[in-house]
Amino acid sequence: MKRGVLISLLAVAGCGVAPAADSARFAPAYHGVEVTLLDDDLVQIGVSMTGARGSSDVERYAECAAAQYTLVRGYGFARHLRTDVTERGGEWTADAVYTVSAALPDGLKTIDAEVAAANCAEDGIPTV
Repeated sequence: MKRGVLISLLAVAGCGVAPAADSARFAPAYHGVEVTLLDDDLVQIGVSMTGARGSSDVERYAECAAAQYTLVRGYGFARHLRTDVTERGGEWTADAVYTVSAALPDGLKTIDAEVAAANCAEDGIPTV
């Protein structure tokens, strides 16, 4: 009985080790932002990076750039419309489109630009 408990404890203890090793390997390199104004309130954000763990890392990079760009334009909010992500040979790119506005826009994917930009800075993700 004691041996079964010991094996179970070791198995559970081993589960906690893997995430720390994965996060230790996360070393992103951000390769810049390209912003294209499509209309007065419509912006296209292009970003590229290496060292991403997956598409969510490059999507977050694009969102950070959009948040800062929104603030630069004097607006407070953005709304995510779409993001296309590709990966080739370890280089991740995202092509994203957002609307920007002074008031909170309708929709589910809205961004408070000031809060998002502050979170990005805290997490070390560069912006525009």
